[in-house]
Amino acid sequence: MNIHPTAIVSKDAEIAEGVEIGAYSVIGPKTRIGRNSKIGPHVVIHSHTDIGENCSLAPFSSIGGLPQDLKYKGEETRVIIGNNNLIKEYVTINRATSADIGMTCIGDNNLIMANCHIAHNCKLGNCIVMSGGSMLAGHIHIDDFSIIGGMSGVHQFSRIGCHSFIGGASAVAKDVPPYVMVAGNHAKPHGLNLVGLKRRGFREETIRALKAAYRIVYRSSLRVPVAAEKVRSEVEDIPEIRHFLDFILSSQRGICR
Repeated sequence: MNIHPTAIVSKDAEIAEGVEIGAYSVIGPKTRIGRNSKIGPHVVIHSHTDIGENCSLAPFSSIGGLPQDLKYKGEETRVIIGNNNLIKEYVTINRATSADIGMTCIGDNNLIMANCHIAHNCKLGNCIVMSGGSMLAGHIHIDDFSIIGGMSGVHQFSRIGCHSFIGGASAVAKDVPPYVMVAGNHAKPHGLNLVGLKRRGFREETIRALKAAYRIVYRSSLRVPVAAEKVRSEVEDIPEIRHFLDFILSSQRGICR
């Protein structure tokens, strides 16, 4: 453990072996920092925050601040951040309200670039990239391997499916299905995230099936439930197709179309 003498660390904080805390950082009470994580200078980790192992927090990031929600009444919610996350300069991640999942939760191996904001009650999976200046309103769920383009904003209660891609400077007001690429204000679909799928090692047969499902849902002018039935009857029944259909049929906000 290496804590700079100018850092302020609460006696109630749990600091694991191998942690580094830089100059002028503030670590609040009821926090936990996992092994070998590096907290840079001028970082603020507020109370009720868990940081996993091997994370890196850059200067001027603020983690666990109170939610920007008028419904919040001081309840003891938490921010929980997993392992191997890289959180860059001026990132803000807020604590949750007691609504729905009751926490702000971030998985493993994520890259949160400079000036990003993650609001209360958001839930992020693993291996997500949030590019600089992108912002999430409250109660947003993002699945694994998604990419959020720089300066993009996502509306509260939206869902972003796995392996999806949001282009830069987009305004996302509805759910983004898995494997799909969207962009614009408001965001509209621009095909499958083919580059991402190939980089992740998806088989050509799987990509062909997803292309067929995309054409039916987005280019047939059918209502979503009818299009889904057509996909079931005409496209190979594989896990990726089932996941794609389950996502769009369970959407509460509607999907970007």
